[in-house]
Amino acid sequence: MKKFLFGFVAAALLAVPALASAEAYVNGIDANYPPFAYIDEKSGKPAGFDVESLNWIAKKMGFTVTHKPVAWDGIIPALQARQIDMICSGMSITDKRKKQVTFSEPYWTVSRVFLVKADSTLTPEQILGKKLVLGVQRGTSEADAIKAEQAEKGYPFTLRYYESAPLAVEDLLNGRIEAALMDQLPADDAITKGKAVKKAGTHGEPDYFGVALRNGDDKLRAKINEGYKLLMADPFWKELTVKYLNK
Repeated sequence: MKKFLFGFVAAALLAVPALASAEAYVNGIDANYPPFAYIDEKSGKPAGFDVESLNWIAKKMGFTVTHKPVAWDGIIPALQARQIDMICSGMSITDKRKKQVTFSEPYWTVSRVFLVKADSTLTPEQILGKKLVLGVQRGTSEADAIKAEQAEKGYPFTLRYYESAPLAVEDLLNGRIEAALMDQLPADDAITKGKAVKKAGTHGEPDYFGVALRNGDDKLRAKINEGYKLLMADPFWKELTVKYLNK
């Protein structure tokens, strides 16, 4: 019995360093950006396409990951301040952001769309050319792009900023704004959930999503890139795209 106990304890002690050596990372997410990242109402835990993708990659590549909700307009400063280790949450790769962070290889492409009420007759040209209120999520690539375009071309609309795309959708339904500009998938998510809205058309060039990392974090970038390569070759990738993106 003593030999058995000694052997069991010894084996357990030998296993502790291996467990302790596993690298642990914190992923910053926009907690209200379905279907890529959000807090599940039933479980109260982070969920979504990006969350499940990164969980699979972490298991495959031998590290652990937790998902931390962070306000989107402060998420890059949080990464730079080492409050989080990466941003895998539908972040568009832009030249402006490339000056602050390093991105993984792109893993998804998405169009920007105008969202209007289901009974609206507004076209993209009218949205840009009328004195109306246009909603957009603060700190996003579409917010930066439409603000710069408005300054360049003198569009007469007024921009109203929101902390998330779903909040813009609610104000659209309540009549506080006439249209909203956002990525296609949050718009599709609102329509799928039965919101009385529709897409009026696309705007600008498609966005490419990537995982944002601190400059110089080449080791983690290599892991993320290899992880996505393996994931995209695995049947689970198709399961995720069907589950969250209807692809």
